[in-house]
Amino acid sequence: MSQARTSFGQIVIGPPGSGKTTYCHGMQQFLGALKRPCCIVNLDPANENIPYQCDINIEELITLEDVMENLQLGPNGGLLYCMEYLEANMDWLIEKLKQHSGKYIVFDCPGQVELYTHHSSLRNVIEKLTSKEQDLRLTAIHLVDSHYCSDGSKFISVLLTSLATMLHINLPHINVLSKMDVAEQYGKFAFHLDYYTEVLDLEKLLSVESDDPFWKKHKKLNEKLIGVVEDYSLVSFVPLNVQDKESMLNVIRQADKANGYCFGTVEERNIQKLLSTAVGAEFEFFKSASTHEKYLNSDKG
Repeated sequence: MSQARTSFGQIVIGPPGSGKTTYCHGMQQFLGALKRPCCIVNLDPANENIPYQCDINIEELITLEDVMENLQLGPNGGLLYCMEYLEANMDWLIEKLKQHSGKYIVFDCPGQVELYTHHSSLRNVIEKLTSKEQDLRLTAIHLVDSHYCSDGSKFISVLLTSLATMLHINLPHINVLSKMDVAEQYGKFAFHLDYYTEVLDLEKLLSVESDDPFWKKHKKLNEKLIGVVEDYSLVSFVPLNVQDKESMLNVIRQADKANGYCFGTVEERNIQKLLSTAVGAEFEFFKSASTHEKYLNSDKG
């Protein structure tokens, strides 16, 4: 039996509304501009109006609508069942992936947090794909909506969820603060962006939110939760604006470094060309203002 050819890719995870499908759409166009052949896999059986060219779609195997109708399950239970069904029918996915051998694989995953923190089916699917037999080297791209940085208690929740996801999924892992281009609509950040991306001195959050009655009531709990995150020292974030080509390039370079993907001079030339030109009318890139200053509330910094 011949050994499978090594492939590389990303598994895009995160809570509902964090921008996973938009990211996959942008990544498909970005990789196209780099002339890197890619395959986009939709693993979300409830994903409607997919904007990208979907090469493999779980809805060919199972749909959430059919599960809810035939098994009388709600959307959450139905989605878990779909992942369990995929786990039980891994041969279908493996055969589909063989048709795209040698391509860079991007998996668009469902938005149910349980799948990334304690439910085993998606983790088992990933373990099968990354086994020695299949030899698919994946990096987990965990998207989190950046507007949570404007609220200290929500940011702590994001940190805990990110930590739990990293420990459960057990892949090279990149946490991403998504939607940076619209984050300011929800309020300025209390600290410099580096504070949130590098997760620096979390006790500062306690002083910023000291006037919040809910925060006061649960101050000791928040102190303990902060301690858990800092004790592990694993969580950090990369800011992302999908419409900013340099931001996208930063993410993909970190993903390539994490899973060992190497590219040659041809792709490097394509990167230089991309940085100096737009990549198409459907996915306009623009040079954003200084992100660090844009989201900094100087009154609290």
